[in-house]
Formats: sequence, structure tokens, C-alpha cells
Amino acid sequence: MIYYFFYLLKPLIWLIFRPKVYGNRKALATKGGAIFICNHISMADPVLLGIVSPRIIHFMAKKEIFANPILRGFFKACFAFPVSRGTADLKSIKNAIKVLEKGGVFGIFPEGRRMVADCMDEFELGTSMIAIRTGVPVVPIYMHVRAYKMSRPKLIVGEPIYPAESHLEGASRRENEQIFTQRIMNRMNALKRELDDICGS
Repeated sequence: MIYYFFYLLKPLIWLIFRPKVYGNRKALATKGGAIFICNHISMADPVLLGIVSPRIIHFMAKKEIFANPILRGFFKACFAFPVSRGTADLKSIKNAIKVLEKGGVFGIFPEGRRMVADCMDEFELGTSMIAIRTGVPVVPIYMHVRAYKMSRPKLIVGEPIYPAESHLEGASRRENEQIFTQRIMNRMNALKRELDDICGS
């Protein structure tokens, strides 16, 4: 039941945040398995993404969070599961693949850590690895760096990105992961510039 507690409170949380969503909002309702990616600026990011998405998002979060009973309950309510950062955590990868194979949405912050500065860090290869293996689209979402300091948090959603469109025949698996990672990072930077223009910064 704890998993659905957040969604019972979703209308109230929406009224508290009142997020403004720009771009391709229809991509948030993409059918079947999909990976939602977003820049990471706050521990509240999964909550904000959860209330703007019409679909349930299963998040991957660093395992240290789950050591705290209160935070563990909160993040489980947000459909999060633990991951060991900086390692090849096969259990977490299998959990993500299982969600996608069942037609669900997996959410991940590809930078791997929070960035409060007005820039994005290099993306880790995990997102591309999972997308290429499952063949699901990646839906890019960029959140304004001052999302929680503005009167209304502002996000922009881009077009879904399909891994097959970037596949290079003859390239190694890792090379294709790097190619796709660069593609989604380029798309995220384009969304950042577009939202910066909207927000006047």
C-alpha cells in the first residue's frame, strides 16, 4: 500500500508545487516501456516528476538513502529502488530492465549526482546501456536550475529518442552506448537552452 500513498496525495502535492510544463507534454504519456531522464538538482526531483507524469515512474536512487527508515519509506512510496553508485550494480540494472519489459516507465538521472550549478555534468553510460538492451525510447526532461526557488517550478519535455536511430553497424556495444549517450546529452542541452529562453535566464 505504501507504493500508492504518494499517488493518493498527488493532487495535493500538485497544488503545493503547481509546476509549469513546456514542450512535448504528450511524450509523458508514451505507451509501453520508456525511460524518463532528467537533470538532477534536488532530492525532491522524483516527487516533481511524479506529479507531472500521468504514468507511474520507477526510480533508481542511491542505496545510502534507503539506510534511513523515514527516507526509505518515502522513496519506496515514489517507486524507487536502490542502486550502488560507481559500480556495476547488476541487481538494480535487472530491476530497471524488468520494469521496462513489463511496459513500465523507468526514471533515472543520468548525471549520477545532483548538480545545483547552471550546467549539467557528463552523463553516465547506464541510461544508454539499458535503452539499447531493451529498445525502449528515452524521454528527455529538463528542469530549470531554479525550479524550487521560482514561484512555479518549470520543466520542458523533449521528443522521445530511440536507440535504434543512433545504432552504428560495426561499432562495439560500448561505442554505441557512447554514441547514444552523447545524443541524449545533446538533446538535453538543447532543452536547457530552450527553457532558459522561456525563463529569461
